[in-house]
Amino acid sequence: MEEQLPGRPTANSRVTLSRIMTAVDVNLYGTVHGGVLMKFVDDVAGAAAARHSGGTAVTAAIDEILFLEPVRVGDLVHAYAQVNWTGNTSMEVGVRLAAERWDAVGATPLQVATAYLVFVGVDVAGDPRQVPPVLPEDPDDLRRFNEARIRRDHRLARRAAIQRARAEHHPVAD
Repeated sequence: MEEQLPGRPTANSRVTLSRIMTAVDVNLYGTVHGGVLMKFVDDVAGAAAARHSGGTAVTAAIDEILFLEPVRVGDLVHAYAQVNWTGNTSMEVGVRLAAERWDAVGATPLQVATAYLVFVGVDVAGDPRQVPPVLPEDPDDLRRFNEARIRRDHRLARRAAIQRARAEHHPVAD
């Protein structure tokens, strides 16, 4: 059994990235393409996971992404990420995107997307490695931690249910 790594406070994993959306990022509807935002989400989440785990971490799953408002060319988009929960080798990272509209200087940034991703810490050979436990620091961090456990339980239950259904419909021949 591996020795438990010392825990790290939630704040240690927090990362903010910002970028101005340009004409290169536009879809056919004239707004920023969802895939551009998804990559931005993955980038900031990966930075938070690496910061928390103290090394390389790879995306294992995107548990959920919600696009709440369209993002437009010229918007300054801020991506905020933090590790919400940790297992032995995996971590859930929560991400929030907020846009400052280019034509509404001084207005409160508008929340445009949220996402939850699962990362796994890996060693130089690409094998899973132990990650430090996350230590929630305040009621919001504790709420995020508890909600992340619920999402994990649902993800594992869904995976098990699918495997059972596949086994029932495609039994292995004796």
